[in-house]
Amino acid sequence: MSIGVIGTYHSKFGKSDDTIYEMMNKAVKGALDSACVDPEKIGGIWVGNYSGGGFNKQEHIAPLALDADERLRFTPATRVENACASGFAAIAAARNAILTGEIEYALVVGIEKMTSLRTSGVTEVLAMASHQVNEAQEGYTFPGLFAEFAKGYQKKYDISDTDMSEALQMIAAKNYKNALKNDKAQMSRDWTYEDIAALSDEKNPMIATPLRLHDCSLVSDGAAAIVLTTSENAKTLKESFVEMSSLIHVTDYMEISKRDTYQFEGAKKAVEELYKSENITVDDVDFAEVHDCFTIAELLAYEALGIAEAGKAIDVIKDGSVYPGGRLPVNASGGLKAKGHPVGATGVSMAVLATNQLMGTPIGEEVKNAKIGITLNLGGSAVNNYVALFRKK
Repeated sequence: MSIGVIGTYHSKFGKSDDTIYEMMNKAVKGALDSACVDPEKIGGIWVGNYSGGGFNKQEHIAPLALDADERLRFTPATRVENACASGFAAIAAARNAILTGEIEYALVVGIEKMTSLRTSGVTEVLAMASHQVNEAQEGYTFPGLFAEFAKGYQKKYDISDTDMSEALQMIAAKNYKNALKNDKAQMSRDWTYEDIAALSDEKNPMIATPLRLHDCSLVSDGAAAIVLTTSENAKTLKESFVEMSSLIHVTDYMEISKRDTYQFEGAKKAVEELYKSENITVDDVDFAEVHDCFTIAELLAYEALGIAEAGKAIDVIKDGSVYPGGRLPVNASGGLKAKGHPVGATGVSMAVLATNQLMGTPIGEEVKNAKIGITLNLGGSAVNNYVALFRKK
């Protein structure tokens, strides 16, 4: 049995005037309207949300989904938290319920409202997703943790500061430009990497060496939602649809000190398992949406996905392989870097982006004739790793 995506919703990301309650209401209604399914058929609701309590003083957020339609009353609703991968954790839970035959239709919402706090407050809440004793209390922020990956990669493969900075600037510029065609994106710029390199320290300050402001994703509000069912049901409802044929979840040690800092080991293992289960290689994939919470994360994702060999990730950003029209476009939507990163919504957003790309209604740059797409959603410092494959049916 496989899973079909029959309805999607994606809000604009950025600073929203809507409350968390209004955001939830719009997401649920939008996905159900898109699916054209009677809400009474929804057997369960899963809500990916990292920290409604930290950001909005609202825990127990899943029942809010029922307010969107009175026919959802009494439907089981569960909040799922797995740091920045909360969205895909919710998808995985819904998928499992369908695959086991417990339910036929599931609604999944990813949601976060982060801008209610100042930057210092956001940093404090996000830090709760790292190891408190050995990371947060030692002064590590998430920029600091991902900076360790950048430094580790440079040391492992003897990469100069100049070459690393240029590669990261190219990733940021690519994603800003891809977002020009994404009307849901928080930030878009028609910039070259030279434009970013020319910014003053005031406009592009160092956050955690070697990561600067434009290497970091944005503080965002946003929601995304999907309706899932069996592929057999999807065939009866839609002339064409997108199938989520595989989803692999791999968890690594929480503490970064216990892992290699020149690669995403958990993500690489998840991708290898997915390729094996699908009997494909990276050459069969038409596009990827990956978790570029920081530009270094996209760079390491190239190697985790197999687009680049170990130590050669910089080559594929320089030779155009990961650009629209390239061998395997990455983050045609603009990615987290430009689209925005409302933490709990990000995984569901990726599923919506993959679905829309395959259905020929891309949110961002179009990948022509796309038949297969892959997503990589990370939780924490690449601790939880969710990889999913989407196919047009």
